Amino acid sequence: MQPRTPAIEYRTQDHWTDAERENVEAVAEFVRLLMIDHDFDAVRSRFGNASYVQHSRGIPDGIEGLIDYVATLAGRFPEYAYDVKSVLADGDHITFQSHATIRAKHRGDEGKGFNIIDTWRVVDGQIVEHWDAIQPLGLSMRLLALLVGGRTRNPNSIF
Repeated sequence: MQPRTPAIEYRTQDHWTDAERENVEAVAEFVRLLMIDHDFDAVRSRFGNASYVQHSRGIPDGIEGLIDYVATLAGRFPEYAYDVKSVLADGDHITFQSHATIRAKHRGDEGKGFNIIDTWRVVDGQIVEHWDAIQPLGLSMRLLALLVGGRTRNPNSIF
């Protein structure tokens, strides 16, 4: 049986500082626990003490708002996968480019799912802020984005 998603793999860049490496490790752990393992108790335990400002309009502020959003997503689409393709580090900002799909048979098919660029700001090992840009791939994902998009669930600027 194929795992739902692989472990997050990335190549440490020679130009990253020690702080950037630590920030990448914190975000990778956060993403693994939240998006891949759906271990929401571990997310609360490890990352729940920081204020979490959400700039993605469709997700409420705070770790609990994020957990509720991902839990609903995972319940609605049990084959959901978030495959990290690249990792960038710039000081306290860490960016992942990922391919998300909602059906197992679409994993690895660049014409299906979503291209997602997530950027987090990390302070003292805590994830404190998040931005994203999402590109639906294929007609069905574009239609899904139109159907579920548009509702603002936090007061924060997208910038």
